[in-house]
Amino acid sequence: MQIGSVSLPKTAALAPMAGVADRAFRELCREFGACYVVGEMASSKGLTYKSRKTAQLLTLSDKERPAAIQLFGDDPDTMVEAALLSMQFKPDILDINMGCPAPKIAGNHSGSALMKTPELAGRIIRAVSDAVPVPVTVKFRKGWDEDSVNAVDFAKTAEQSGAAAVAVHGRTRQQMYAPPVDLDIIRAVKQAVSIPVIANGDITDVASAQRMYDHTGADLIMVGRGALGAPWLFAQLDAWFRRGELLPEPSLEEKMAVMCRQGAMACAYKGEHVALREMRKHAACYLKGLRGAAKFRAASGSLSTLADLKALAGQVLEANRED
Repeated sequence: MQIGSVSLPKTAALAPMAGVADRAFRELCREFGACYVVGEMASSKGLTYKSRKTAQLLTLSDKERPAAIQLFGDDPDTMVEAALLSMQFKPDILDINMGCPAPKIAGNHSGSALMKTPELAGRIIRAVSDAVPVPVTVKFRKGWDEDSVNAVDFAKTAEQSGAAAVAVHGRTRQQMYAPPVDLDIIRAVKQAVSIPVIANGDITDVASAQRMYDHTGADLIMVGRGALGAPWLFAQLDAWFRRGELLPEPSLEEKMAVMCRQGAMACAYKGEHVALREMRKHAACYLKGLRGAAKFRAASGSLSTLADLKALAGQVLEANRED
């Protein structure tokens, strides 16, 4: 598929996830075969106010490319200023978040709240698209709630306003991350616009990925929470869609090695103090379904050093060793 001048294989991309899809995780997912990654959403106001934290969110490495940065905001002028400032990070694509359901984002008229004001959303997309030299994409949801499902019309507005592609999460803002994703609405969006459509929601394995492609006709799929604690999912999806090959699950030793490597990468980029506190939620995901998982996940909540993470991995391997 093609997003502006960016060519992507029809495999799987990593979705933007605030507080989760940081540089270390994005690089790891790209290494495993994600065809494209989108960074953590950053505040347009924060960027224009020269927030150091916001700038850190937008930093991209060559190991991640092709990669997008993602901005959110509800003011066209501020979004344009932020978009122009963001070009210093040399993104391949600029994504606009119009789907985040978090109260602190939607409650301030940004993210998914923009689905309630499609005319304003269109003005933001047009202004940003006209201002920057890279393709602009938009990520949004099925609608605000079941009484205002407007993804199809919203996608048309995005296309008419200059978006190079759209990504659709098949739930309303009210539904957050349950019940199961609505594949029909993504298919309806695909049938309504001529720009590429990226499908997002409930992709956790090869079967769900294939079902998403088959049912929606999407140009690309985007994996979010399904990759947490399992970045090798992208290797499995890449092998399936390129060669029709079903890769086995990694061994527990391999999984723990990946977990520790992610922690080490995060330490290199953020320092041990910050990295290991943020690694706690990742470690909990790596430990799901294992023998003694509840105890080990509780232990992951107090990780403070890389040595702690490695020690936890060793304890997991010992507890799950075949008798």
